[in-house]
Parts: sequence; structure tokens; C-alpha cells
Amino acid sequence: MRWRLLAFVSLGVNLALAAGWLLVQRQLAARRSDDSASAGAGSLDKTNVVVRRQFFSWRDLESDDYPTYIANLRDIGCPDQTIRDIIIADVNALFSRRLATELVTAEQQWWRTEPDTNIVQVAAEKSRTMDEERRALLVRLLGPNWEYGDIVNLPRPSRPGVLLDGPVLGTLPADVKQAVEEVTLRSQDKMQAYVDAQRREGKSPDPVELAKLRAETRKELERVLAPGQLEEFLLRYSQNANQWRAKFGELRFFNPTPDEFRAAFRSTDIIDEQLQLLPPGNDPNTVAQRKSLEIQRENALKLALGPKRYEEYRLLQDPLYREAVATAQQNGAPETAWALYQINFAAASEADRIRNDPTLTPEQKAIELKRLELEQLKANTVAAGQELPPEPTTESPAPPKKTHLVRQGDTIGLLALLYGVSPSVIKALNPNVDFGRLKPGESIVVPRSGPPTAPGWRSECTAVREPSRRDRRGAACGHRRARSEHR
Repeated sequence: MRWRLLAFVSLGVNLALAAGWLLVQRQLAARRSDDSASAGAGSLDKTNVVVRRQFFSWRDLESDDYPTYIANLRDIGCPDQTIRDIIIADVNALFSRRLATELVTAEQQWWRTEPDTNIVQVAAEKSRTMDEERRALLVRLLGPNWEYGDIVNLPRPSRPGVLLDGPVLGTLPADVKQAVEEVTLRSQDKMQAYVDAQRREGKSPDPVELAKLRAETRKELERVLAPGQLEEFLLRYSQNANQWRAKFGELRFFNPTPDEFRAAFRSTDIIDEQLQLLPPGNDPNTVAQRKSLEIQRENALKLALGPKRYEEYRLLQDPLYREAVATAQQNGAPETAWALYQINFAAASEADRIRNDPTLTPEQKAIELKRLELEQLKANTVAAGQELPPEPTTESPAPPKKTHLVRQGDTIGLLALLYGVSPSVIKALNPNVDFGRLKPGESIVVPRSGPPTAPGWRSECTAVREPSRRDRRGAACGHRRARSEHR
């Protein structure tokens, strides 16, 4: 029965409290009514009460239309400086995404040893155009002096990171890009710290330790990027890809396609990592392991490139073949490269033989090498489909001439003896003279000093000046012999 008594007492108390609350509310309502009436009678001013929602989401403020976005920010009482910084940051982010996805940069052409100058020029022009478009938009939204208020915009990086653009890396979410930047910057710091520590100790950096640091960086990137994204990153920035670019640059004329470069990288990347982690030295196990990995690497590359391109890759490692290709391309006949290479290879082998020949003197070796060089030049000219220059003619210069007045008893044989030449030379100089009927006083053209007497022709006496009496006797001797021969 006791619980019933407590229930009635509680009910009575609640009724009393309810009655008191109603009485108080009526009194407050009456007082507000009186205050409003007195305020209306005493003043014509009216206060507008705006009811603002105290809880909102950022989605309620954001808008694809920038003027609407700015109006929403001002509506919640956002300061002008903050509005300026938000809009500048948003516009900059918008154009950064466009640059990352629309621009084709040299970094995206990771298969090229040297950047394409046309790509660089087009990228620079498009980047300039987009920057002008960005500035024009900010002027339209914030006024011409928007740059003067850009004091608390996005933090400026103290050092540039890697460029993440293109169809694969350019579309990464902002948080993924930020994570990649942090991984690469940490990797650079670790590398630099290790190198500095080694230098302080007077030591050179250990290539194996550097390879381990690079392996750690790759593992961190694997946790951030998908396999295709990681491969794109490694094709651009990994040491193995840099080594391939250097190798193809050395070969000069291989010029891999993107597919060939990717295939070469894929087939050798893991093997290269294993080779880099091998300790240096001549330990038999290490040497055997390195040789085995190098053979695996070469076989993998051969499969990746295919037989024809692999043979071209192998030949281009020979400087003689590179020289032959360069000459063939310069001549406008690239198909002659193999023939030129064979000629150059044979000439190089012959040159080595001449240099190592103990039976030749230095002067003889120099003559033989010069002769070989001339023959090689001729062979290369013919192989390139060009004509050889004509052989220089070695015509002996015409001997100086003078006139001889025929005397009584002069014959062609006597004249030949007097001037030390063969009769045929005198006849050639005087085609219109009948030497069988020479007349005193007739002019005969004779050489001033003739060449040596022709074989079989032996002069018994000669006269090189006006004959003396003694000379005339000798000349007469020859004269009789010449007359008998003339008959």
C-alpha cells in the first residue's frame, strides 16, 4: 500500500510544477506584448532578424562556378584575404591538373636519349598560354591586383620534386602525388646523408649500399603506386632506366621505339638489381654468380628485342660499325653500312698486321699504311655508289726548244747526236720537214736540252756547243755512221 501513497504524492508534485510553468509563460508573453506595443508607439525604427543556420558542410559552399563560390564564402562571413587565398589555391590546382594531363613533356618520352626539341618547344608554348589563361581568370575573379594579396597561398616548396605528369602519373590523386613526393624526398635525403658520412670518413660510397637504399625506395613506392604506375615512374626516374638511356645514346643509331625501350627495361630490370647487390671482388662464388646473371641478362634482352634488332644492337657496340653507319647516312645511302663496315674491318686488320710486321722498317710501315688508307678510301667510295675521281695524268713537260740552221752535210742522225735526243723527237718537232732532203740554211726546231738517249741508242760523240775542229772530226765519225743507218 506504501507504493500507492508515493505514486499519488509524485503525481501531485508534477501537476503543481506544470501549473507554475504555465503561469510563468503567460506572464512572459504579456510582458513581450507590452514591450512591443511601447516600442511601436515610441519609435519608427525596425530591426531585421536574420536566422542563420549554424551548422553547414563545405559542400554547401563549393561550386563549379567561381562567382557563386565567392558569393557563398562571403555569405558566411569569410574574410576577403581568406577568400583570395582559397580562390588562388583552387585556380592554381585546377591549372596544375590541366598541365599534368594535357601537356606532353620531355620526361614523358623516357625512351629517348635526347629530348625532342619540337616537343620541348610545343610544351613551353602551351605552358605559357595556359599560364596567361590562369592569370586572366584570377584577374576576372579577384581584380587586377590579385597578386599583391597572395601572401598566404599554398606553401612554396623549398626544393622541386619529381614531375608527375602525363596520362599515367598526371591523373594520380593529389594525396597519392603527395605521398610519392615524400618518398622521393626521403630517398634523396638518405642517399645524401650516406654519401656525406662516407666522405667525412674519407671513404668512397659503396655501390652495394647505394643499391640497397634504392631497393628500399622502390618498396615504399610499391605501397603507394599500382604496378602500371610504378613502372611508369621507374621508366622515368630509376637508375636502371637512366643506364639504358646512356647505353642507347652511346650506340647513337639504335633509336629504340617506346615498346623496345620498355621491353629492354622489363627484361633486365630485376637482373640488374641483383647484379648491383652483388659485392665487389674476385670471390669465386661471386664471380660465377655475376657471370651467370650477365648471361641471363643478355639472353633476356635478345628475346625482348628479337633477332634482327638484337643483332643491330650488338653490331652498334663496335665503333667501326658505328662509323660505317654514320658514313652511310651522311652519303644518303644507309643500306651500304654493312659493306662499308666489312671494308673498314678488313682495313683495320691489315693495318694491325703492318704495324706488327717485324720485317718492315718504320719508313716502310708508313708507306704501306698510307697505301692502305688510299685503297680503303677508294673501296668506300665504290661501296657508297660514288664515282672515283679520274687518275691524274703524268704528262712530261715539253722540252724547251731552239732553232738550228742546217749546214752542209747535216743529217737527222747528226742532229740527234749533236742535241742528245733520238731522231724521232726531232721528227716530232718538225712534222713538215723532209729530213732526206735537208738544204743548207733551212731552220729546224730542236730541243734545247733533251732527255736521256732512248734504249739501244748510244752516242759515239756529242756536241753541246759550236763544234771545234776536234769536235768536227768526232761529229764526222758519227755523221758517217748516221748516213749509213739512214740508207
